[in-house]
Amino acid sequence: MEAPLKTYFSDTKNLLYSFLISLPLFLAYELLILISQPDASQIVRISVDSWFKSLFYSLGVNAVSITLLVVALLGIAILYKEREQLKRLKFKFFPIMIAESIVYAGIVTLIATFFISMIFALSASDPISSLTGLQKFALSLGAGLYEELFFRVILVSVLILVFKKVFNNKSWAATTAAIVLSAFLFSLVHYVGSMGDVFTFSSFTYRFVFGVMLNGIYVWRGFGIAAWTHALYDLMVLFVF
Repeated sequence: MEAPLKTYFSDTKNLLYSFLISLPLFLAYELLILISQPDASQIVRISVDSWFKSLFYSLGVNAVSITLLVVALLGIAILYKEREQLKRLKFKFFPIMIAESIVYAGIVTLIATFFISMIFALSASDPISSLTGLQKFALSLGAGLYEELFFRVILVSVLILVFKKVFNNKSWAATTAAIVLSAFLFSLVHYVGSMGDVFTFSSFTYRFVFGVMLNGIYVWRGFGIAAWTHALYDLMVLFVF
């Protein structure tokens, strides 16, 4: 019989737990975006989310509706694939996962915000000061969800597969290279688009370090924990520090 702590870490890295704990982030983000930004022609969204929805718009479909449909179908597929795990689902693990994410978010905040700020005299703020508190709250949740989905689940996973071929299936080398390259691209994308920052080496380094830490959390603990860590970190930076 597995020790409780070992069971917790092995189970909660599972796809089923990651999907279920990320679902509130998705629903809250979409709802708060609609509530806080009633003018549909001027809605501000997370850049990665905008990429996905622009693709749907270009196909002539309602982006929000098709997004909800995709999530619903994905959920059905995950629940079916993990149906055996679903029978052993432990709801008591979810608050523990949130608490774990809070700890990681605090650690990331201390390292990325204070340590990097001391070196570069850099403020961790983003160019969203003109937005309301509710809009900032919504975007924080969206960043945790969509940026982790794209830069961690998709990009890191794909890069690991690519680098395994480059490094002759050496997992540690492939994972390290994927973590570094994905963090580089994650930092770079913050300077793209109308809401992007003006590029500086200090802010780029700050976001690169942040990306490396999130990549490490994703590889070690899975998507759900990484998404909540990112969302909680953004909330801490915007509303606490």
